[in-house]
Amino acid sequence: MRGAPVQSVPLRCVPLLLVGLAAAGAAPAQTREPFVTPFTIEEMTGKQAVVTTDLGEIAIDLRPDLAPNHVGLVMQLAADGALDGTTFHRMVRHGIVQGGDPITADPERTADYGRGGLGLVADEIGDARHVRGAVSAVTVPGRPDSGGSQFFICIVDQPGLDGRHSIWGQVADGMDVVTRISETPVDTEGRTAERVVVRSVTIRDKPPPEVPPFTTETDAELAAYRAVLETSHGRIAIDFYSDRAPNHVRNFLRLVDSGVYDGIAFHRVVPGFVIQSGHLPTRRDPLTDRQQRFIGNLEPEFSATPHVRGIVSMARLDDPASASTSFFIVTDTASELDGVYTVFGVVVEGLDVVAAIEAVPTDGETPVDRVEIVDAEVVRR
Repeated sequence: MRGAPVQSVPLRCVPLLLVGLAAAGAAPAQTREPFVTPFTIEEMTGKQAVVTTDLGEIAIDLRPDLAPNHVGLVMQLAADGALDGTTFHRMVRHGIVQGGDPITADPERTADYGRGGLGLVADEIGDARHVRGAVSAVTVPGRPDSGGSQFFICIVDQPGLDGRHSIWGQVADGMDVVTRISETPVDTEGRTAERVVVRSVTIRDKPPPEVPPFTTETDAELAAYRAVLETSHGRIAIDFYSDRAPNHVRNFLRLVDSGVYDGIAFHRVVPGFVIQSGHLPTRRDPLTDRQQRFIGNLEPEFSATPHVRGIVSMARLDDPASASTSFFIVTDTASELDGVYTVFGVVVEGLDVVAAIEAVPTDGETPVDRVEIVDAEVVRR
């Protein structure tokens, strides 16, 4: 018996537990009074630090409610340009990245990286957790008052660091950039073998939440759009049944428009039944923060539309409300799917391409050679 199309469960990153995070070498003795922010809480609230790097931008929500003096220091350093030209100098792949040392602006002083910018501000350790995206102050072990300009960003939850470092920010956008930075080659001491330069750090008002694309169009207006999937076997064009499954249509258009389906595989091929794509672990690149915000489960919108050749429908788990990104194209009549999967579109161009994908050699139901959506776009009909 052929299996029903399912939305596979995404893989989860295994958390990396760090027992501590230290600067290289000892911190200088604190010979000055600890930094006290010159900004009021109101002046620091609702602000972001935008870190522009060689690999892209990282937007960090500042948290003066957690660490006002650390936030004030970051704002002062940004205004002075003190972090411009520095590098991310240490990292654990897919674990943490570390930057903010003013010494790293000098390519000739690699042996000293990790020693600068310390001993400036007293600790502000609270109950906040080192979750994915948390931005926290680097200190020397046993010296909670040794924080300063150096910081680290968690790529996965780091509970071993809770209660030991002052969290002053949370990445709002750019975790894909942080992840790429963590993949930079390092030497035997964990220092980067290649420079990842901070071009600038600027402070801005936190922008309002984005209105997701295809939110304001009426159901009838959605019917004017078409999705074009350029696959490794050719072009497939899909028109939509916005009168029958408007929320699924909005969701699919949004995912296509934001690039979620670019570089994603057809991971399941069952001749005489379906070809299936949209399973996120088959994507070549990690999702951006913006793309991730568009991922969510959908309530079913079942209709009387039959599952016949060319129909596009959403895959799901056992829960009818678990459809998310995975979809399938029917290659023959599949009446057992009628009324239990949400039909939202139909292939209007490229059924020959669908047939070519259906004919690829498989190992079980998995194509032997990768078949993917190279690029997807939304066009007007």
